[in-house]
Amino acid sequence: MKTPICATCGCSLVRLGIKVEDAVACRYKGKEYKFCCKGCVDLFLANPESLLAETKDLEVCPACLAEKPRRSAVKQTFDGLDLYFCRCPACVTLFRKKPEYYLQRLAGETAFAGVFSDEERCCAAAE
Repeated sequence: MKTPICATCGCSLVRLGIKVEDAVACRYKGKEYKFCCKGCVDLFLANPESLLAETKDLEVCPACLAEKPRRSAVKQTFDGLDLYFCRCPACVTLFRKKPEYYLQRLAGETAFAGVFSDEERCCAAAE
């Protein structure tokens, strides 16, 4: 399962509390990419191929929303769906308690204020 990831900084938009429809979008070579902020779009356009190579294999842990390269993640199959978890065993345990919630959150289909919800936000709020 893919969750939207900023094509520049590699941050999960879900982790940042940015809904897909609120993300900054940019087309490159006929494909639309999502970004956490306009600053990331500007950086992306200066070096798109390098940044796409850096972020192409990132997976997001359904429980803690940590971004990991696929080679550093632990693959688990749930109802025929391949999921990639960080290596923390607690994340798999948490996921198994409420899988529907975590799947919906990972897909950006449920309300989640993001990790910066109580404090200063990421670069998206600086604009």
